[in-house]
Amino acid sequence: MEKEIIKRIIAEKHTQLAGAKLIKRKTGLEQKANYAFVGLRRAGKSYTMYQLVQELIENGEASMENILFINFEDERITNMKAEELGLLLDAHSEMFDAKPVIFLDEIQNIEGWEKFARRLADSTYRVFVTGSNAKMLGKDIYTTLGGRYIARNIYPFSFREYLTFHDVILNKNWEYGEQRTQVIRLFNDYFYCGGFAESFGLQDKRGWLNSLYQKILLGDIIARNEIRNENAIRILAKKIAESVMTPSSLVRLKHIIDSTGTTIARNTLVEYLQMLSDAFLIFGISNYSDKLSDKETFKKRYYFDNGLLNNFLFDPETKLLENLVAITLKKRYGDNLFYYNRNIEVDFFIPEHLRAVQASYSIADDDTRQREVRALLKLSEVYSLDLPEIVTFNEETTIRENGKAIAVVPIWKWLLKEE
Repeated sequence: MEKEIIKRIIAEKHTQLAGAKLIKRKTGLEQKANYAFVGLRRAGKSYTMYQLVQELIENGEASMENILFINFEDERITNMKAEELGLLLDAHSEMFDAKPVIFLDEIQNIEGWEKFARRLADSTYRVFVTGSNAKMLGKDIYTTLGGRYIARNIYPFSFREYLTFHDVILNKNWEYGEQRTQVIRLFNDYFYCGGFAESFGLQDKRGWLNSLYQKILLGDIIARNEIRNENAIRILAKKIAESVMTPSSLVRLKHIIDSTGTTIARNTLVEYLQMLSDAFLIFGISNYSDKLSDKETFKKRYYFDNGLLNNFLFDPETKLLENLVAITLKKRYGDNLFYYNRNIEVDFFIPEHLRAVQASYSIADDDTRQREVRALLKLSEVYSLDLPEIVTFNEETTIRENGKAIAVVPIWKWLLKEE
């Protein structure tokens, strides 16, 4: 690896960073700490690091000469080896007489990067790294990094961030004035197309999303894991999308794949599900009332972005609504999010906060209304829920039964309350 190539990359990135126009996202980072940003491809990990560079310069904590920013998806360094990573520091020191703040983008492309990252931290550099694969934060890497980095998940834009992108800053009483109509209009696009900022200005969002999905599946999952049974994992990803809202056991998923003529072993199925999760394409939640063994094998599974999920669906509204609620609660509660199914069915249950949420596109039908309300009331008898909710597409009211109040909230309003 030639240092001259690295120098050109450093200089080019400085020009790019200086001219980047960004919508600021909340980061809430600890000052002077090192971070590992992980998440779905194109979700905004690089964007977050661009923002951090600009904030360091705006706050006077650094100048551009202090910035060493390398994207390891640059084709000029795709063959770089871990033992050559020290050339980054050499190249920067020959260009600038300044200790750098180091940004290593998509670092998982370099096999053995962990030791270099630890050495940087040990040498008191401030370092930020990103990766599109959860394996880079597995137990073995935590051991290697020795607690020197804080892990932070980066998600696609929230609805509030989407509004900010479109220069919509909500007034105090926005829901009673003209902004309400504007919010609902913008939400429709966000609901179907998701939160990838790069797609916001495009006419052919669906084409862009399909291209991104193929990149995640073919590059981040199939190629990286050297999967031979490509058809099986394609079918699995498709069936998970079609089964959003429905709990699925490993046995059921295996049967579905086998029924297409593509056989798969149970252990391979478990591995494929883990790969889809490691790439931040999907996540699963367990039934709170299940025994421990069933919690691992029987789950409801969701996509991390509505736009990617919508690639697979016809008449998608009901599934997209529940998926968006799931994403929002997952971001807030992490592994403390469950569903509940024991004699009653509740879509989302957060036991630590005594919170339950039903996702129902509409409760105008009396049978649907009674089913959703009855489940929340029964769960309230067991857990004394604090203001149970039903999230709908566009209906709003408060239902009072048996001395309990149930809030019915349209999703576009609910999202802004949650974020």
